[in-house]
Amino acid sequence: MRFVGIDPATNTGFVALDSCGMPFVEELIRGEGKNQPGGISPEQRMSLENQLFVLLKPGDVVLKEGVANGTQMLITTAKIHGGLEGMVTRKGLRYDEIAPDSVKKFVAVESWTGTKGSKVRLDGPAKKKAMAAAALEQYGYTNPSHDIVDAFIIAKICEAVYRVRNGRSLDEYPPHQSEVIESITDPVAYKAKKDAKKKPKPKLKQKVEASAQSTLF
Repeated sequence: MRFVGIDPATNTGFVALDSCGMPFVEELIRGEGKNQPGGISPEQRMSLENQLFVLLKPGDVVLKEGVANGTQMLITTAKIHGGLEGMVTRKGLRYDEIAPDSVKKFVAVESWTGTKGSKVRLDGPAKKKAMAAAALEQYGYTNPSHDIVDAFIIAKICEAVYRVRNGRSLDEYPPHQSEVIESITDPVAYKAKKDAKKKPKPKLKQKVEASAQSTLF
């Protein structure tokens, strides 16, 4: 059994952990063929898909990162994701999907940076640097490719999801990780907890008025 993390893009990160959660395969795959301005050519996409198909093995437990909200080049991104998902299915495997922000959350990397009122989304080189630092600090893991680092973290989430589905308690993980795991293992319960946190609290004015009325009567 292997725990597989896939970070889909024109450069796709692929990491497979062994049954003990240690890196077993670390690959950066890119489709071969003529370049197509502003996207990926059909030849490159097919090559990328074929390489993933070869890397996958029977019995793999797979987690892939989903499409980020507001991503640029959405059509190209959707084609890449759809093609890679098709290869996982063709291999006879099932997969879970995780939002990019949840990948960052699992290793305690904030999605936004800056002070209140002037926050900006953590992206680009700053995001890559933060994820690399988190992987090194929490797992002692390093790789010169940021795509492989992301795939490694996704693979660690994949392992955690598998462990919980097979009896490990969520309490064994810190809150920021258990929330990410539960969003995959039990999305209904996770959503209910999230909605409960969003419930608006009674306004102070309403409390004061209610107190005044009880005093009068």
